[in-house]
Amino acid sequence: MASKIKVLVVDDSAVVRKTISKILSSDSRFEILGTARDPFVAMEKMKSGMPDVITLDVEMPRMDGLTFLQKIMSDYPIPVVICSSLTEENSEIALRAMEYGAVEIITKPKLGTRMFLEESKIRICDAVEAAFLSRRKLKTGSRLSANRKPGSEKVPPKYTADVVIPLLSIKPMIRTTEKVIVVGASTGGTEALKNFLEAFPLDAPGTVVVQHMPEQFTRAFAKRLDGICRVSVKEAENNDTIIRGRVLIAPGNYHTLLKRSGARYYVEVRGGPLVSRHRPSVDVLFRSTSRYAGRNAVGIIMTGMGDDGARGMSEMKDAGAVTFAQDERSCIVFGMPKEAIKLGAVDHVLPLEALAPEALKECESN
Repeated sequence: MASKIKVLVVDDSAVVRKTISKILSSDSRFEILGTARDPFVAMEKMKSGMPDVITLDVEMPRMDGLTFLQKIMSDYPIPVVICSSLTEENSEIALRAMEYGAVEIITKPKLGTRMFLEESKIRICDAVEAAFLSRRKLKTGSRLSANRKPGSEKVPPKYTADVVIPLLSIKPMIRTTEKVIVVGASTGGTEALKNFLEAFPLDAPGTVVVQHMPEQFTRAFAKRLDGICRVSVKEAENNDTIIRGRVLIAPGNYHTLLKRSGARYYVEVRGGPLVSRHRPSVDVLFRSTSRYAGRNAVGIIMTGMGDDGARGMSEMKDAGAVTFAQDERSCIVFGMPKEAIKLGAVDHVLPLEALAPEALKECESN
């Protein structure tokens, strides 16, 4: 039997420490190595046993999370999952933490409805396992453990895009001169998307992105990208038009669909159940793109754990779209691209640095 993933929970809130510990302990993949109210206590506990993954608050007494993260990355390369509250200020700090080496972001779990707690459990458990898998890649070059498969535990039903947008038999769409790009990413995607979008020129084709990330954080992420990219980047709002030179980031906790009215492409932002364990879901974006853009779209699937986007990308390819996947070498976690490749949904597998030039070239071809 595979050994459990050992987790150290660091947060100044006793309630949060207890809640995260309870969530992870209820899943047989994890073992709570310990909890700590601040980084100093955490460092003492690490002397007697090193965790596989650390969940870390960003605002704590005596030493803040960013300082502790920098120390961890310099002394012990342990994967860190940032645990933050839903405030814009914390969102900016958490994104900076990812620049310093954190792998994932989760929001602090709160007591609430049963559905809310179940969704929190899915997100927290998946984020911690994704962090662990990123460590295995960096240290050994290996990928998923042969004895541990993501999603193998008992979890709520895993819905497909059918619950948001039904699958229809569609006729091939007429090819037009204006194309759109749709992108899906998860673990490791924040830095991958930064590199990808920095290569876009001012007049790049209209683009819609789903990056698995909690609400509020997507707004801060879009703002950060807008400040460093030549294209305009914003968090998507319902009915936003997809135009050249603009990138729309799907808001956390909402599905984002591509729609078309005449020659105008726009997005619809709506709620709904988790699809492929996520909201927003790449499968939802890709299915809507297959229906409303067809061969006038280019689809890209990037680094991330799980299989969100694989089925939707297959539908895009069937509708005539050209599809790309990030290659294994450049992925932090080669999960989502691998699943899309296995389905035969991918036309081209490329390293991260080649994705933007080739996607742009495809958009300019007739």
